Amino acid sequence: MESHPYDRSGKWLIEHHGDSILRLAGIRRIVDWRPVPGEVVQPRQLPDGLLEVLLRGRKKFVPFVVELATYPERRLVRQLVRNAMLVYLDRETLPEIIAVILRPKGRQPIPTETEITSPLDGSRCRLKWRVVKLWEVPSADLLKVADVGLVPWVPLTQFSEPPKKIIEECRRRIDADAPETERQNLLAVTQVLTRLRYNSEKLFQILGGGDSMLELPFLDEILNKVRAEDILDVLESRFGTRPDDLADELRALGEKELKALNRFAAVCPDLEAFRARVHESK
Repeated sequence: MESHPYDRSGKWLIEHHGDSILRLAGIRRIVDWRPVPGEVVQPRQLPDGLLEVLLRGRKKFVPFVVELATYPERRLVRQLVRNAMLVYLDRETLPEIIAVILRPKGRQPIPTETEITSPLDGSRCRLKWRVVKLWEVPSADLLKVADVGLVPWVPLTQFSEPPKKIIEECRRRIDADAPETERQNLLAVTQVLTRLRYNSEKLFQILGGGDSMLELPFLDEILNKVRAEDILDVLESRFGTRPDDLADELRALGEKELKALNRFAAVCPDLEAFRARVHESK
């Protein structure tokens, strides 16, 4: 993880509650599961998560690639294809693919399949995957399941109740059902995911709030990912082109650098000037 800046809170959920994400995607009959160390695949080009899952009626573990996307990013299809191919090259088995999208973004479409063709159209490869749009998942469907690993996703789901009531129920469930060794991390991750949708310190305080929550080592990544997306949105609005190739570089920067770049994105003369400033910020 040190070699490539991924969302650590998402990785923590995948590694500790991967079966919960599988249930979120409609995978049932789970007998056993285990996360696979990223280095087994290929350093610096890792999917957000790779799980080996034993399903009832099967004798062998099935590989599942899990990719978390804050928004429906245009590069998501490329990531899913790359991840599937990496696992196939390593294992000679095509994995099942799950894409979990945390928040909507305008009318950006979310494809569920793609076809790759060779330059002369003599070779073709078609891939499809499961997509979970969290904002379309009823919160009641997650809360009725006796699985505390589903609770952190609830603030991003669909509900008609006041947010305060939903967040209080998340806190109650974590306090009641989470193992002592995981309680603080589950509260912290739930707070971070809540921040993707709301900007209310009162809501965050329900989950613990305060600076101590934000000092947990795996939380800065997801907040920086959102900050980076905001910067790319500003640049696209100003120049009509979204420099997605800068996304990873932006996410690798700290909060202070991203805030400064956000201000510069609003006034920079062109994309080349912004690229130069990004490189200076490293």
